[in-house]
Amino acid sequence: MRTRTAALLGLLLALLSVPLTPPVPAAAHAALVATSPVRDAVIGSPPREVVVTFSEPVSPVAGRVQVLGPDGRKVHTGEPVVRGGTLRIPVRVPERPLGTYLVSYRVISADSHPVAGSFTYSAGAPSATPPPPDGRTRTSGALAPAARYVGYLGLVLAVGPVLLAVGMWPRRRSRRAVVVAAGAGLGLVVVATAGQWVAQAADMVGAPVGELSPADLRAVGASAVGPVLGARLALVGVAAALLPAVLAGRSGRGRRAALAVVGVAALTTWPLAGHPVAAPLPPVSVAVGVVHLAAMAVWSGGLLTLVAFLLPGLHERVRARVLPAWSRLATVAVCWLVASGVAQAVVELGRPAALLDTTYGRLLCGKAALLAVVLAVAAGQRRLVRRGLAAGRPGRVSRAAGVELAATALVLALGAVLVQTPPGRTAGTEAARASRVGVAQTLTSGLYTLQFDVYPVRVGTPNSLHAYVYTPQGQALPVVEWTVSLALPAAGVEPVRVPVDTPEPHHASAEITFPVRGEWTLRFTARTSDVDQATVTATVPVG
Repeated sequence: MRTRTAALLGLLLALLSVPLTPPVPAAAHAALVATSPVRDAVIGSPPREVVVTFSEPVSPVAGRVQVLGPDGRKVHTGEPVVRGGTLRIPVRVPERPLGTYLVSYRVISADSHPVAGSFTYSAGAPSATPPPPDGRTRTSGALAPAARYVGYLGLVLAVGPVLLAVGMWPRRRSRRAVVVAAGAGLGLVVVATAGQWVAQAADMVGAPVGELSPADLRAVGASAVGPVLGARLALVGVAAALLPAVLAGRSGRGRRAALAVVGVAALTTWPLAGHPVAAPLPPVSVAVGVVHLAAMAVWSGGLLTLVAFLLPGLHERVRARVLPAWSRLATVAVCWLVASGVAQAVVELGRPAALLDTTYGRLLCGKAALLAVVLAVAAGQRRLVRRGLAAGRPGRVSRAAGVELAATALVLALGAVLVQTPPGRTAGTEAARASRVGVAQTLTSGLYTLQFDVYPVRVGTPNSLHAYVYTPQGQALPVVEWTVSLALPAAGVEPVRVPVDTPEPHHASAEITFPVRGEWTLRFTARTSDVDQATVTATVPVG
């Protein structure tokens, strides 16, 4: 009855987590969603500020957000101002302002993952050779997933043996192996946490692990993930102090309860340093992540303890008592594992199609397939236990458990890769949101250079037009009179004059409407003096 109740509670968890996900997904692994100036835009004059907007709150890495001018020199003045997911970078106007500017950034997203990138914009005319980007964009490589995997193995060794030792260990059976396994598990968690700290430092500064300085390592402590990793190490120390008495069977309920509380708190540090903190509802996602980790550690760790330490040499009558108890515990753990896994998948995928058209979704499919194999083997074992046949077939039980453990090891490896992979709901965010639909061109005549920008180039709606005039040397050139016309020769539409405003002497702006699709011709005539005048034309495709 208790097993069925636990299974129903696990199913309820999965069902409750689905409607809690809002229809518009937030993003884990911050994605670039907008820039000002717009990426690759050609504008009339250099701005005093560059704004970079991400899909979630970010923290800039010190010294890694910069703006380079056309001559390759830094033009940003001080550190960026951060508010949520928006970076505002103050910039100065260089002595030679015309040309291409490079904005490069490296930030840490809310889920502790680094995000790096760059984009360009041009003032006046684009440079023939834009400034080169910062070459320090490397990540920690395999260290981060490897540290995650070692941490999962540590949880398996630290949790499963303790539960079996407390709940179903024969009194006369030596517990030395269990004590060693649990201690090794805590040690692996410490090693994994240290590895994660180093990997985070490498990702933050974009340098190889071997080139990290003490300052780089100290910088992790000031980041959002540093206190979480520090808390994990402290909790491991407390657990190490409580474990000996609990494993020896000399502890009371108070000590066992304290160990349980410390264990749950330590498990919480994993989702707090991953995707759940950037999910639509972080408290729910963190809670689901804790349940998933706990269920994984109970099932895998208990199975390993059963096969490696408990069953060998155990009398058949004792096996007949132990195996049903383990089967009930494993069933509860599996139900919660599957339920929490479904809830996590719903949150992290965001849309059904992401299951197949994103890397995250395909990895999740592989993990589910392996888990299905494990569950099939486990179901066969449970049938044997319920019929009372398992106690007399220890060899078959061990072989089946070996298959389960091998497949579970692969599941853990995929899980370690998954937490380093952008969730399915963020795939394509930057490509979809950071681009701007519009036309920007540079036109030249013997008298001047003209840059214009039409946005968003849509049929039947007002479109913004801006044009700027410069001397061949790149200096702003005042215009005495503007004449702008719009025509569609292929459809027989004759040139129609467009009214313009002049917010600056060298700058004209207008609002134009394209009534039909086609290859529209824009004609600019700029008179710069009583006798100097030139005309340039451009073709604007309107789809």
